[in-house]
Amino acid sequence: MATRTARTAWNGTLQEGSGQVELTSSGVGTFDVSFPARTADDAGGTTSPEELIAAAHSSCYSMALAAEIAGAGGTPVAHQVTADVTLSPDPAGGVRISAIHLTVRAEVTGLDADGFQAAAQTAKAGCPVSKALTGTTITLDAALD
Repeated sequence: MATRTARTAWNGTLQEGSGQVELTSSGVGTFDVSFPARTADDAGGTTSPEELIAAAHSSCYSMALAAEIAGAGGTPVAHQVTADVTLSPDPAGGVRISAIHLTVRAEVTGLDADGFQAAAQTAKAGCPVSKALTGTTITLDAALD
């Protein structure tokens, strides 16, 4: 199986410094990162590890869901997945990812609502990113359009 690589170049302290994360394997982009933007309500055009995890989780879950729907005898027509990754203070000090909420709205043929829910839950459990994030509370709101 494949290995993917990203690289971050950082300058300065945590509070005053900043960096750029490069998606090295794909070469599709380099993005600014900073700790103040990471913890602010408005990211101001700067990404964060949490946003990158959200992107990884929503895309991974989308793939897992398509596979589970087909495996259950349905046909995945289209779906949209949003991953909300929450950064919170850690009681042990610093910050931590405290929760991830996945929201999916799907158009599916060949499965009823119960069959879709079963596929959605199985995809959540089987998604490699979900597995990597074991220890973080992951919730799911899945519905058919």
